[in-house]
Amino acid sequence: MITARGLTKKYGARTAVDGVSFTVSPGRVTGFLGPNGAGKSTTMRMILGLDRPTAGSVTVNGRRYADSPAPLREVGALLEARALHPGRSARDHLRWLAASNALPARRVDEVLDQVGLSDVAGQRVGKFSLGMGQRLGIAVALLGDPPVVVLDEPVNGLDPEGIRWVRTLARTLAEQGRTVFLSSHLMSEMALTAEHLVVIGRGRVLADCSMSQFIAEHAASYVRVRTPQRSETAELLRREGLDVTPVDDELRVTGRDAAAVGELVGRAGLLLHELTLVSSSLEDAFMTLTASSVEYATSTPITAGAPR
Repeated sequence: MITARGLTKKYGARTAVDGVSFTVSPGRVTGFLGPNGAGKSTTMRMILGLDRPTAGSVTVNGRRYADSPAPLREVGALLEARALHPGRSARDHLRWLAASNALPARRVDEVLDQVGLSDVAGQRVGKFSLGMGQRLGIAVALLGDPPVVVLDEPVNGLDPEGIRWVRTLARTLAEQGRTVFLSSHLMSEMALTAEHLVVIGRGRVLADCSMSQFIAEHAASYVRVRTPQRSETAELLRREGLDVTPVDDELRVTGRDAAAVGELVGRAGLLLHELTLVSSSLEDAFMTLTASSVEYATSTPITAGAPR
């Protein structure tokens, strides 16, 4: 379990993390989201003792990470996959980490096989692709078979097979009862992986809830209605107290579920060509919640054929 209480980090006059409190529980994947500059990396660094909090505290399984007698056995972390000596082989990189933490040598080959790097274990890591470097970073995180796993952008540089593998790995670790805390900018992937979310913006917690609750509270769903009798249908539904918005060739209806809308239209003898519940995505909810917390926002889109 990871527990943050009033966690604050200031760099001079700038506050990067401002009174953040949350708990990452075992047995589920907790996603950590926020716009660029929100304080995610700083928070993760404080969890791992790489940055000292200005105020507040963060513990892993009841104690500071720095107080752990065997850090790799306590927490497995991926923060910067390429933070390694380029002249070492993948196997040698893992061997010295295992030796320094009194881990059995067999774990090196076990994790190399687990992340799919056995065939290139003897190659120098300086020649690794971005995706191979990510896999090696995940191998480091798994080396001590830790109960807590912290992964910052673990799918960065991975191909579709690798992304699916990370998703399965994270969920499997959680099913084993471990604490899994991961960040990603890929909303579609986070929606498939995480069960719980902690969302921060400008250094403060904006949401701490389940995935389903987050989407329900921060992005609206609607019923899409297509009918050749648009005006009559819209008038009927408004009389019933529903909100109706015409968009192109459809009506977007809120206030009742799809079945109830269909029954109203059917009883009135009106024709229906489509009746679909359109659910909002994690990306929709995230963009809505963090709109005022974005540090670098674009304004005018670049169109094809624009002069350079």
